[in-house]
This record gives sequence, C-alpha cells and structure tokens, in this order.
Amino acid sequence: MLDPSSSEEESDEGLEEESRDVLAAAGGSQRAPPAPAREGRREAPGRAGGGGGAARPGSPSPSVLSEGRDEPERQLDEEQERRIRLQLYVFVVRCIAYPFNAKQPTDMARRQQKLNKQQLQLLKERFQAFLNGETQIVADEAFCNAVRSYYEVFLKSDRVARMVQSGGCSANDFREVFKKNIEKRVRSLPEIDGLSKETVLSSWIAKYDAIYRGEEDLCKQPNRMALSAVSELILSKEQLYEMFQQILGIKKLEHQLLYNACQLDNADEQAAQIRRELDGRLQLAEKMAKERKFPKFIAKEMENMYIEELRSSVNLLMANLESLPVSKGGPEFKLQKLKRSQNSAFLDIGDENEIQLSKSDVVLSFTLEIVIMEVQGLKSVAPNRIVYCTMEVEGGEKLQTDQAEASRPQWGTQGDFTTTHPRPVVKVKLFTESTGVLALEDKELGRVILYPTSNSSKSAELHRMMVPKSSQDSDLKIKLAVRMDKPPHMKHSGYLYALGQKVWKRWKKRYFVLVQVSQYTFAMCSYREKKSEPQELMQLEGYTVDYTDPHPGLQGGQMFFNAVKEGDTVIFASDDEQDRILWVQAMYRATGQSYKPVPAIQTQKVNPKGGTLHAGAQLRKFYADRFQKHGMDEFISASPCKLDHAFLFRILQRQTLDHRLNDSYSCLGWFSPGQVFVLDEYCARYGVRGCHRHLCYLTELMEHSESGAVVDPTLLHYSFAFCASHVHGSRPDGIGTVSMEEKDRFEEIKERLSFLLENQISHFRYCFPFGRPEGALKATLSLLERVLMKDIATPIPAEEVKKVVRKCLEKAALINYTRLTEYAKIEETMSQASPARKLEDVLHLAELCIEVLQQNEEHHAEGREAFAWWPDLLAEHAEKFWALFTVDMDTALEAQPQDSWDSFPLFQLLNNFLRNDTLLCNGKFHKHLQEIFVPLVVRYVDLMESSIAQSIHRGFEQETWQPVKNIANSLPNVALPKAPSLPRNLPQIPSFSTPSWMASLYESTNGSATSEDLFWKLDALQMFVFDLHWPEQEFAHHLEQRLKLMASDMIEACVKRTRTAFELKLQKASKTTDLRIPASVCTMLNVLVDAKKQSTKLCALDGGQEQQYHSKIDDLIDSTVKEIISMLVSKFVAVLEGVLSKLSRYDEGTFFSSILSFTVKAAAKYVDVPKPGMDLADTYIMFVRQNQDILREKVNEEMYIEKLFDQWYSSSMKVICVWLADRLDLQLHIYQLKTLIKIVKKTYRDFRLQGVLEGTLNSKTYDTLHRRLTVEEATASVSEGGLQGITMKDSDEEEEEG
Repeated sequence: MLDPSSSEEESDEGLEEESRDVLAAAGGSQRAPPAPAREGRREAPGRAGGGGGAARPGSPSPSVLSEGRDEPERQLDEEQERRIRLQLYVFVVRCIAYPFNAKQPTDMARRQQKLNKQQLQLLKERFQAFLNGETQIVADEAFCNAVRSYYEVFLKSDRVARMVQSGGCSANDFREVFKKNIEKRVRSLPEIDGLSKETVLSSWIAKYDAIYRGEEDLCKQPNRMALSAVSELILSKEQLYEMFQQILGIKKLEHQLLYNACQLDNADEQAAQIRRELDGRLQLAEKMAKERKFPKFIAKEMENMYIEELRSSVNLLMANLESLPVSKGGPEFKLQKLKRSQNSAFLDIGDENEIQLSKSDVVLSFTLEIVIMEVQGLKSVAPNRIVYCTMEVEGGEKLQTDQAEASRPQWGTQGDFTTTHPRPVVKVKLFTESTGVLALEDKELGRVILYPTSNSSKSAELHRMMVPKSSQDSDLKIKLAVRMDKPPHMKHSGYLYALGQKVWKRWKKRYFVLVQVSQYTFAMCSYREKKSEPQELMQLEGYTVDYTDPHPGLQGGQMFFNAVKEGDTVIFASDDEQDRILWVQAMYRATGQSYKPVPAIQTQKVNPKGGTLHAGAQLRKFYADRFQKHGMDEFISASPCKLDHAFLFRILQRQTLDHRLNDSYSCLGWFSPGQVFVLDEYCARYGVRGCHRHLCYLTELMEHSESGAVVDPTLLHYSFAFCASHVHGSRPDGIGTVSMEEKDRFEEIKERLSFLLENQISHFRYCFPFGRPEGALKATLSLLERVLMKDIATPIPAEEVKKVVRKCLEKAALINYTRLTEYAKIEETMSQASPARKLEDVLHLAELCIEVLQQNEEHHAEGREAFAWWPDLLAEHAEKFWALFTVDMDTALEAQPQDSWDSFPLFQLLNNFLRNDTLLCNGKFHKHLQEIFVPLVVRYVDLMESSIAQSIHRGFEQETWQPVKNIANSLPNVALPKAPSLPRNLPQIPSFSTPSWMASLYESTNGSATSEDLFWKLDALQMFVFDLHWPEQEFAHHLEQRLKLMASDMIEACVKRTRTAFELKLQKASKTTDLRIPASVCTMLNVLVDAKKQSTKLCALDGGQEQQYHSKIDDLIDSTVKEIISMLVSKFVAVLEGVLSKLSRYDEGTFFSSILSFTVKAAAKYVDVPKPGMDLADTYIMFVRQNQDILREKVNEEMYIEKLFDQWYSSSMKVICVWLADRLDLQLHIYQLKTLIKIVKKTYRDFRLQGVLEGTLNSKTYDTLHRRLTVEEATASVSEGGLQGITMKDSDEEEEEG
C-alpha cells in the first residue's frame, strides 16, 4: 500500500495553533478567524481508539508532540485537546437531543461482522480438521476436493491474511468466495439423473456453513449477534450519547454534568437554543456584509452571493424548525394555524411587518380531574340518611358521586372535565335525599367554590363548605383534590403585575399565561375568570427580556423585569424572586434573544413569605454550582456562531471515522446510520459547508486507505463527485459560491486521489484479493475515469483512461511477478542449482504464474463492466507478466544438456493454458515458446524415427516369433504415465518387454515382441505429439503428416519382414500329415492383423489425398495376407496330395495293386487284418482338425481364418476332383473308395462346422466329386458286396473314429 508520508499538508505546530484559536474563540467574546483549510493528520485529539471502538481516546499520539517538548507544554496540549472534545460534545448532544433537520437513514446497506486474525486461525483449524476426517460431516470426494482447494488457495493465502488484518473482510466474503469456487466446479461435473446441480450447490453450501460454525453452541449465536448488531440499527438518544462519549473520549460524569446543565431533556430550552443560534448566525451574516470581510472566493461577485446563501440557509433552518409541530395539549386540542399572506415573511430579516395574532389563536385546552374523598363534620343528618356530592366546572356538564350513608360520607370518586378556561370555576355541592312526599329536589347541605390554576396544588386538601344559615353543620369540611394539567404549549403561567404602552396600560395584578403558538411564535396573554379567550395579549417576537431594578412609583410587586422592543416597553413584577427567575427564563426561551439575562443578585435564598426554594429550584442550583465547580460553564455558554465549526467538524468526523473503522463491522469507511444522522444534523445546524465536509472525508478515507485499511471506492466516488460538482459550479447542495481554499484543496485531493487509485490498480491483486470487496475493482476504475476528467461536463476520451490503466497494469505485472519469484525463491535457484533443479523450479513457477492469471480472470474480470477494453488490457498485462517469466524460463532451458527431453512438460503446461485463452493464444509469449521448442520437437522426432528403424532391424533379426501380450490397444485403459513422460528418452529404450504390472491386462496372444514394441513406440510417439497440442496449425500439420508417413514406412517394413520370415518358416515345415502349424506362424499372422488395426490409427490422415498413406499400407497388408494364406493353403494341399499319392498305389491294373489285394485276402482267412486305407484317412482327418483348431485358437482375426478355411476347403476338393478325373476310366479300388469317401465326408462336415458357407461347401467341384463317389459306391456294392458301412449318404451311421 501507499506510504502515508506521501501527503505533506501541514505541520503539527500548525494544527496546535489552530486548536488554540478555536479554544480562544470558545472562551472569548470576539469571533475567531476562520481556520485555515489545512488537512490535519490523524494526530488530532483522541485519535488512538481502542479495539472495536470500546476504549475512549486517550492522550494524543507522539507524532503530535515533539520529543523535546517539556512536561508543562505537553499537559497544556492535552488540556486544549480535552477542551476541544468537550466543546464538540456540547454541540453533538444538542444535535441528538433536539434534531430538526436530519433523520437516521433506514435504507443504508447492512454491514457484516468483520473477521479478525484469531477467527481466521480458528477457521483454518476447522477446515483442516474436516480435511483430516476429524469431524462428523459426511461429504463426497468432489466436495472434499473443493474444500481442499479453498483451504490451500484462499484460506492460507497471505493476501487474505492482510485483508483480515485491515478489517475489510467479513464472514460473508469468505462464503461468497467459496460459493463462486464451487459453482465453477459443479458446472463442470457430469449430469446425474434425479439430482440437479442446484441441489448439489445448496448441499455444499450447507456443509460449508457447518464446517464454518464448527462445534459452537448454536443457541448462543442469535444473542451474540443481537448485541453486536445494535450499531447498524436505528439508535435511541441514549445509545447515541454513549456512542459519541466513546468517540470523543467523554467521561460518564462529564456527560451527566453537561446533560443537566444543557437541559437536554427540556425541549423548550433546546428549541430556544436553536432560535438563539440561528439569530446569532443572521447577525453574523449582517455584520460580515456590513464590514465586507469575506473568505476569498474564485470570483468577486460571489461575495454578495455568499451573504444570500448564509441568509437562505438560516431561513431554511428556521422553516424546518417552524415546521415541527408544537406539542398538543390533549386528544381534542387542535393547534391553531397562523393565517399568513406569505409563509416565510416572518423569516426575512429587516421585515417590520409582524403577523398579528388573534385571540382565537391562543385558545387553550385543559384537563381537570376532581377527586372527592370524604366529608367531615356532618351532624345535621341522621346516620342512616343517604348523601352524595355533585361537581361541575362552570360552563360545563355536572357529575355526581355514588351514594353513601351519612355516618360514613366517603367516596374516592373522580370526575374528568375539559375546559378552555385558564381560570375555571369549580363548584362542589353536598346533598341528602329528601324524604318528603312532595319534595321535588334533594336538600343541599353545603357547597364549596374553587378557582384552580395549572400551578395549584394537586394533592387532596380539606376545604370549608358554605352551609345554609339554619344548618347545624357549622364546621362542615370536604376533602378533595383538583388536578389541572398544563398543556405542553403553555410554557408558564401565574400572577404578575404589568404595565405597558400598548397593552396592560394600568398597573394591576393579572393572571398571565405564556403560550407557544408555533416554534417561532409566542404570546403573553392575560385571562379573566371563566374566559377562554385572553383579555389582552402581546406577541413576544422582537422583544428582549431582562431583569430590572424596582420602580418606586409602582405599588404592588416586589421583583421587577421588563420586555423591551423598539417603541415599546412592558414592565412586569412578581411577588418573589423565584417566580421572577422562572418567568424570565421562560420568556428568554420564547424571545430567542442572544443576550442571556443575569439577575443582579444571584443568591436569593428565602422568598418574602419566609419559605425556602422549592425542590426543582434547589436541584437546578445544585447542578449549576457543581457545573461551575468543574469548569464547564464556558462550553455551555460559548456562542456557536463565534466558533470555527469547519475545524471542529473535521475533528468530529475524523474521530467518528476512526471509531467506525475500529468497531466490529466491516464498514469499508461507511458510517453507521446513527453516525450519519448526527453528522448531517451538525452540518445543517452549525453551517458546515458540504464541500468542506466531503473534502475532509476524502482526506481521511485516503489516509486510512494509504495506511492499509479497505475503503469502498464507491464511497470515495460519491464524495469526490460532490466536491467536483461544487467546484465546477453545479450547486449540488444549493451552494453556488466556491472559495479559493475549497478549489485549492480539491485540486490537491484530486491529484492525491489519482495517485492512490493508480497505485490500487497496480496492486489490484493485493488491494482487492479474490475480487473482494465485491465490485471494488469496477468502482475503482470508474472513479479513476471520473478523477481524470477535466470538469464534470466534458467526458475524458477512452484512450486517455486506457493509457493510464495500461501503465498501471504494466506496473502490476512487475509487482505480481516479483512477489511470485520471491515466494518461489527462484533467484537462488537460477544462480546455484543444477539444471534439473532449475527446470523443476521453473516448472513450479510456471504453475504459480498460471494460477495467478487464472485468479485474475476469475476474480478481477469485473473491470469489463466498467470498460469494454478491460479484457484487452488484462491480456497485455498477462503478456508483460509472461515476458518477465521468459527471462527465467530461457535461463533454465539454456542450462539443460543436449538431447534432454525433460523440458517437454513445461511446454505442455504453458501451451495448454495459452491455447485455451483467446487473447493469449499465439501471442508474443506463446510464439516465443513455440520458437524455443520447435527444434526440440524436430530433434526428438528425428531420433525417435532412427531409434524405431534400428529396433525393427535388430528386432526382426533376433525375433523368435513367440507370442506376447498386446499393450498398445490397452494403453488408453490403464494408468500409464502420460506423454511426454512416457516416451521420454525413447531413443535409448531397448526392445519392449512387458512389465509385470500389466499382467492383469493379458487377454489374448497377439504379435511378436518386435511388432508390439514397434506399435507401442509409434502410438506413444503420436500420442506425445498430439498431447503437445501444437498451436501453430502449419507446423502441427507438418508433424502429423510426418508421423503418419513414418508409421506407414515402419509398418510396411514390419509387414515385409514378417512375410519373409513366414515364407522361410513354411518352407521348413513338414509336408506329411504330421504337419501342425507352429505358434510362430500364427504369431506372424497376428502381426499382420495388428498391423492392419494399427495402420487405421497410426497412418490415417484427415483430408483427401492425404489418405494415401493409409491406403498404401492397407493394400500392402491385404496383399501380404493373401500371399500368406495362399502359401499356407498350398502347404495343406501338398499334404493332401501326399495322401492321394499313397492311394494311387491301389490304382487298377498296377502291379502293386494286385499284390496288395492278394496279400490281404490270403491273410484274412487266418487273422483279423486291419482295413487298408482307413488309417490313412483317419490320419489326414486328424491333421485337418488339429490345424483348424490351432488356427482358430491362435489367430485373432476371424476374417482371415474364414478366407483361409474357404481356400483350404476349395483347394482340397479341387485336388481330389482332379485326382479322380485322372482315373475316370478306371474303377476305384475298394480301399481307395472307402478312404476318399471318409476324407470327403469328414472334410465337408469339419469345414461346415468351422463356418464355411454353404455356397462354398456345395460348389460344382464338390457336386462332381459327390456324384463320382456315389457311382463308384454303387458299383462296389454290386461287385464287392458293399463298403462295410461307409457310404456317401448323409443318413448313414458310420462309426466315428478318432
């Protein structure tokens, strides 16, 4: 953050001199000159607030007092500060006691409780406990991963710790960051049937809240919140008093003394104080206009305007005060409204036309309570007679008590009356019921007439009753109480002597009432008995009341005072001093005069009647003496209009802001509703200019912000906009005058604010960590645009704002990267570590850089809401950031040994981030990254090609053709290391051998070791290059094309070497029925099968003519397979031809045939001779079946097996058919016939079982063969007598052998 010393505005000595000026004004009669508009620091009185605002400010900080200052001077400074605070508190409590301009706002945003360092540590422990499984909260893996990320990235961040320390972080901020994090995660999760993502989010938030609360007793939480939330609510007067005692460091005793001395509970006194203050301000304005002593304005013509503004502001306050309703006397009383031709005429200074009150304007309403208790001395009536009382107020209704026996005349009955007579006549009569038959009325036993006033005693008293002359009750008394309530707008009443020039022209004693008609209208009225309207009245506006000496010529009255006005004097006299004091005080409040009357003799302990002062007077005297004793009279009597309220308000606002920032709320500089109310009322009542208020506020907020506190930029914007509008003449508060002081201070603050905002944007990751406070960055950018404007009407070009922000973000890149390298300790690594360690640290640094930029995009993208070009500047910031990283990256890569492939993970990490960012993809850093790694990729592919070619050559030379398990097809399904770590250093990899951990993948035997090694390497290489996701399309296409061509060439070489090996292997194989296809031959077939499958993946390119690689290798594989099948079939046919050649020895007419036939027949007579030829057939059939099974089991491609079996069957049938055709003219020997029938039938059935289609089985060759053998069978049956169960018929049940 900024260093607070960046603002040099005033010296400490200047502030102290200013304080002395204000105090001198408080004690003297001369008005102090206006305080200079210097912005004092926080060294003002009581700035050192306690935690949470609970502790009252103590002595000033050491920065105020020079170290070399001696003790007496220090004590003097402390005393001056104490006096300033006391004087301020007097004004503040008056604002609280009787507000008439402002109200506590109810629409302010509710502030959240702030978190402190202890709570943050506790929160970390709770989340760590959850991650360690030490809580009872059940959660799935996805939620645990989200919490772990939140804990590692957010909770453990030093930026969050700084934000908590600055007091700008609340529990809600923590919750919102977590919510934003999980929303992103949940959106990336796959959809689950029956479970919406909103439900998942709600569940996760509930679990977060459970972790956050921990094991706290939840029942205590509401109570704790209710007690701490009080400052955010509407406060009572008592709570406001207590708050400002803490703010200004006022002791409870001092408050009590001031409260009583100022009569804060007396609304009349407070209203009178306001009237005196406003009168004083008007007089001051007139004096200023007369003496022509004005503040320095930016234009001369503003001087007269300034006077008019002063007058209009006071007139507005008078109107506000006048608009307050006067308290009503009762539910039926209606305040008399004055009839005026002009509502504001009486507010205009110098207007002699007074508004005359009529007698009906001052009609009062009184409530009387008459309580009749008992009658004493009743003797003339028998004890069992019924008696009762009546009561009435003359001119009103009559009420009657309950009936009672004469022996016990007690009632306790209350009668309620209302009257408009200030001097009513109350009549109470006692009656007894008449017993006579002709009596029409009850008999009156006695009566009493009373003349109560509002000052009369309200306790029950005995009154002697008037009785008829003939009555025996000479000592009849009645005990009753008459209570006459005083209406609130009747300020005082009593008997006075009076003599005036226009009214009360005779000196006589009258009953007077001081009536308040409105806030500014009072009247002295004299009343007669039983009259609701006054006999005479005098309006007190313009009069000045004061104590006077006795007038010898006037008889009656002891203590004199008068009311004087130009052209009129009215003399009053009371019977005692206390009555005179009360009358003068009441009239002093009513006249609103600035002069305070002081009696010539202060001590009048005993009244003329010999009684002591009543309790109220004694209490007031006690507090007055005590107040004088504590030396506070000067603060009460100080005239507000003679003090510099601009200076005092600056201290008040500063102290209030300090208290607010130290309370338990994350206020961000916003005052609480109660504080706003008091400050508004103070400014309105004591004439603090709005521009001065906001300039001071801006200064204080900036100082706090520079000191590390979190301040809402919206608040700064509001105050700055107000001041800018004022200085540029748009009159936001109706003030059109602009002083030079305000203009100069505004320009200074504008420059300072611009520097502060630019600094905050440069430190946006640290001033607004994780986007908190919400919307702060957007508001800061908007405020910067406003500050850069020359005036309020001319918008600043977007390019200028963009230029400033770009410069800030360039600084931000350097700041962020510097702090990141310090965190990663990269400088030490670059200078001392090994190449591998350098690469490892740069890889870690790259991960941190990516995390920083992702956080910028996630949490600081709100700037686009203020400016559309913000994302572009953020991209430029990222490029600058990567440019700084380039230096360290290049250093690490240059240190790597030649042909080292360990740096590919770095490329993948950076490229995967950059290619997914539309603004950074193929940017400056991205292109530089490609330029570095292009030679590495090309070199790697070259070496891999050479290595694979060599492995093919060496592998096939040493190939044993033993089947191995396939791993290439299983690679996507196992947890193999990802490329490039998989093919790293592949040029040095020996021929492949299957790792033991792949044993679970063995499903079938496939190719040879060499072929599997080849396919694995080709696949791994292509996957590696694919995983690079090369961003430049032309080079990416070149790489793909080259790898496909390489794969095609390598597979072609593999196929050709396999064919050659197959041919050699087959040549060495036996040509007899002992032939069994070796496993190596099947492996060769499987190599071709795999080559066919792998070529589809490894050689196919998207596009038209680029399919040539795949087509070429496909054609080669197909032709090779055909050749291999043909060779294999030829081998099988050769075996069949060997069998047929053995049968040829039985051909008819040959010498060998006759010998064999004779020998068999001769031997058959003596022994059981085996059937000749059957062993030959069985051997061949066994040969066919076993080779079919071998091929079916070991060759993995069904299509190739089917082709092989088709060709094998067809060729076999063809060979037999040709052999028979050569013997068309000869009759087959019985043994030849039986052997051929068995071979043909078994071959047919076996190949049908192997899936050879009917069309192939029942070919023309087979039909010819079948007919020939059927004919031969029939001929043999005739000549030989049968074939002993062997027949060509399908329904035969020949004996199965083997």
